[in-house]
Amino acid sequence: MAYKLICIDVDGTLLNSKHKITNQTKAVLQQAHQQGAHIVICTGRMYTDAEYFSGLIGVKSPVIASNGAFIKEKDKDKVIYKDVLGSKLSLRLLEIFQRHNITPYFCTPDKFYYGTILFKIFYIVTRLLGKRSNSIDLEYISSWQEWEKVVNTEGNNIVKCEIIYRNNASVEKLQKELRCIEQFEVVNSAKHNIEITRKGVSKGKAVAMLAAMYNLKREEILAIGDSENDVSMIEYAGLGIAMGNQKADYVTDSNDEEGVAKAISKFVLCN
Repeated sequence: MAYKLICIDVDGTLLNSKHKITNQTKAVLQQAHQQGAHIVICTGRMYTDAEYFSGLIGVKSPVIASNGAFIKEKDKDKVIYKDVLGSKLSLRLLEIFQRHNITPYFCTPDKFYYGTILFKIFYIVTRLLGKRSNSIDLEYISSWQEWEKVVNTEGNNIVKCEIIYRNNASVEKLQKELRCIEQFEVVNSAKHNIEITRKGVSKGKAVAMLAAMYNLKREEILAIGDSENDVSMIEYAGLGIAMGNQKADYVTDSNDEEGVAKAISKFVLCN
C-alpha cells in the first residue's frame, strides 16, 4: 500500500527528549514528501507553534492544531477548518475552574493566554535552555474579571482550553465533572495536563477531513502518535503507529530512538 497522507504528532513523537527534530527524521520525511506523500503535523499545540515545526521539516502540507480544532494550509494561508469553544462555553469553563480553584490556559490559533506567572518563568527557562527554539505570543491574565473580558472578546477565536497540574488528586473531581459535560471533548496529551475543546473535535476527525479533501481512502493514511489525544487518528488511519508501548497496529521505537524515521522508512520508503 502506498501511503499518501502521513500525520505525525509533535511532543513525544516527532520531537526527541531534547525537543529537537533529528536530521535523520527530517531527511526521511522529506524523502517521503518527494515521493508524493502529504506530511501533516497533527498536534495539541496552537497553530503558530505547530506551523513552526512543520516549517522545520521543510514540507508544504496543511497543519492540524489544537487537537483538530484548527486546520490550515499554511503555504496558501487558507483556513480549512475551525471549531471554537465560543464565549458561552468558555465562560462556563471559567465558572468551573474558579469553583475548583484551578488556573486555566486558553488559546486561539495564534495566541496563548495564561494565568500563572510560573508558566512565564517556565517558558523563559525552556527558551534559555534551548528546549524551545521558537517564540509564541503570550499574554498574562491576572484575575477572573480579566479572564471574563478575554473570553468575551476572543470567543470566536478560542479553540482550546488547557489545565496544567502537578498531581492527579488536585484535579480528580474537576476532570470527572468536565467529562460529564456533553458539550466538551476532554483528553490528555501529557502526564500532567487536560485539554478541552468543543465536543466532536479530535485529531481523527481532522485527519478524515483532510482525507476527504485529498480524495484518499483510509488505507492510504498513516498516523503516528504517543498519547491519549492521538488515539482517534491512530484508530482512523489505515496504519496507526504508536511510540514505545502504546497500543496500535504497529509499535515503533521511542522518540529518542528515531521511531518516526524508522516507521516511515519501513512502511513508506520500504527500506
